[in-house]
Amino acid sequence: MNRLLNRRFGEMDSFIVERIRLLPTEQLEILGEEFLDFSGISDLVTWLDTHIPRSL
Repeated sequence: MNRLLNRRFGEMDSFIVERIRLLPTEQLEILGEEFLDFSGISDLVTWLDTHIPRSL
């Protein structure tokens, strides 16, 4: 997932990468579908904030 996101949006902040790395498989699958609709990295951050607490 990180490679796909990096290819689409460029190098991501390590905090974002770590949050994605900690996602359970089910949420990675959901993100894998939904990221196709993201227009920018801010959409990814919003998705993470909505689905995953920042404490992860």
